[in-house]
Amino acid sequence: MAEEQKFPSEIIDLPSEGKLYPKEHPCSSGKIEIKYMTAKEEDILTSQNLIKKGVVIDRLLDSLILTSGVKSDDLVLGDKNAVMVAARILAYGPEYVCDIPNPDGGTITKTFNLADCPFKKLPKEITENKFEVELPISKKKVTYKLLTGKEEGLINEELKASEKVNSEVKPELTTRLRHTITSVDGDSSQNTINNFVQNLLARDSMYLRKEIKDTTPDIELTQEIEIGGESVKVDIPMTVGFFWP
Repeated sequence: MAEEQKFPSEIIDLPSEGKLYPKEHPCSSGKIEIKYMTAKEEDILTSQNLIKKGVVIDRLLDSLILTSGVKSDDLVLGDKNAVMVAARILAYGPEYVCDIPNPDGGTITKTFNLADCPFKKLPKEITENKFEVELPISKKKVTYKLLTGKEEGLINEELKASEKVNSEVKPELTTRLRHTITSVDGDSSQNTINNFVQNLLARDSMYLRKEIKDTTPDIELTQEIEIGGESVKVDIPMTVGFFWP
C-alpha cells in the first residue's frame, strides 16, 4: 500500500477568531490548516469547466484545506477571503501585480503586498454568530447572523429561480435580508421575517445593511497607492488571475 503523500502546510489565523462557529466546529479555535499549492491545484485553476460553472475558487480552497471536516462553504465570507489570500501568499509569495482602473482612463499596473493586508476583526463583545440592532425609524429590534459560503450559495440559487419567474426585478436585497435576519422583536418565525423584510423602510434598510457590513470580520483588501503623484486608496481586485503571478 502506497504511503500517503505529505505536503508542507501552515496553520493560519481567521479574522472571525472562531467566534462565529459552534464550539464543536473545527474552526472555533480561530485557526485553520492549509497546504501549499501543487500542480494538482494549478490543474483546478485552469479547468475551463470549473471556471464556467463559477466554482473554481471553491474547489481550489477545498483542495487546500487540511483541517478535518471543513469545506470552504462552511466558512463565513471574511474567513474564506483570508484563506484565499493566505493560499496565494504560500503559493507565489506576497507580491501581487495587477492592472487597476486609472482615473484618467485606461488601466495602470501596480504591485500590492498581500502580507500588508490587515484583519478587520469582530467587536470585542461579540462571542457568537448573533448580532442585535435597533432600527432608527421603526424602533424594531432585529437580530441577524453572518452568512457562510453554503448560505450564500442558497441565496444565489433562489435568485436564479426568481429570474425565471420575473425577469424585471431581481430581489437580491430582500432575499439576502431574509436569510440574514434571525428575529424581529423576539419573533423568529420565517413568516414574520419575510413580512418584515418586504415592508422594511428604506432608511432602516440602509442602517441595517451598514451595521452588517461594519460587524463583518474580513481581511482588508484595500491599500494606499500613488497615482499621478497623489495617494489614493484602491480595492485589490480578486479574480481567478489572483492566483497567477
